Amino acid sequence: MGFAEDGKPESNMIKVDEGKAGASFAVRVHPRAKKNAITGEVGDALKLSLTTPPIEGRANEACIEFFAKLLKVPRSSVTIASGQTSRNKVICVAGVTARYVRDRLGL
Repeated sequence: MGFAEDGKPESNMIKVDEGKAGASFAVRVHPRAKKNAITGEVGDALKLSLTTPPIEGRANEACIEFFAKLLKVPRSSVTIASGQTSRNKVICVAGVTARYVRDRLGL
C-alpha cells in the first residue's frame, strides 16, 4: 500500500497520469447496463457501466459524454486515446490536472 501526498494511505490502484495536454486514466466499459455509473475498479482501471450497446460507436460516445459531465469539462476535452473497439479504454481529458480528475472521481 502506498501513501498519498497528504500522508493518508492510498486504498485504490487507479492511476491517473498527467501530461502536457491533460490527464489520462484507464476504464473498463460494461455496455447494456441498467444505468450509467462508475461501479468500482477492475485492476488498475475504473469500471464504467453504460446503458448503451457497443454498436456503431454509441458506447464510446456515451463514455465521452459521461466523463465530460462528471468532470465538468466540454465534450471536446474528453477523448478516447486507445481502445476504440475494446472494453478496455484510456480516457484523456485535456486542460485538467491529475489531481483535479482524482478529486472529481473521488479517488
